[in-house]
Amino acid sequence: MKISLKRLDDAFHFEAKNEDGKTVQIDAAEKIGGKNQGVRPTQMLLMSLAGCSGIDVVNILKKQKQQIEDFYVEVEGEQEDIQDAAKVFTDIHVHFQLKGNIEPGKAKRAVELSMEKYCSVEKTLRLAGAKIGYRVTLNGASL
Repeated sequence: MKISLKRLDDAFHFEAKNEDGKTVQIDAAEKIGGKNQGVRPTQMLLMSLAGCSGIDVVNILKKQKQQIEDFYVEVEGEQEDIQDAAKVFTDIHVHFQLKGNIEPGKAKRAVELSMEKYCSVEKTLRLAGAKIGYRVTLNGASL
C-alpha cells in the first residue's frame, strides 16, 4: 500500500492520493491557519474506522443474502486534553444503523465480527489504547 501527499497552498491544504489515483482533501483547523478546505487527519481516522467496519458489515450481510436498504454509521471520538502534544483517541463510540429485511441476529453478528475480528483500523486504534464501544440499530430498534 502506498499513498502520496501534495501541498496545495501556502498553508496546510493537502491532497492525498492512493495508488489508483483516488484523492482526499486534507486541511488544518482555522485556529492554526488552515482554511477548512478538507478534513482534519484525526477526522479521517474516524472516517476510516467507519469505512473499514462498514465494508466488513455490508460484505458479511451480502454473503448471507440479507437485503440492506440503508446503512449509516456515526462515530464519535474523544481525545486526550493535552496542550502541545499529540492528542490520542481515548474513547470511541460507533453507532451502526441498518434498515432492510435483515435478521437481527445476523446484523448484530456482522457488526461483532467486524469490530472484534476483521476491521484493521479498529485493531490499530485499540492497540494504540483507545476504548472502542459500539451499538447496532436495525429498523429503528436497538439490538
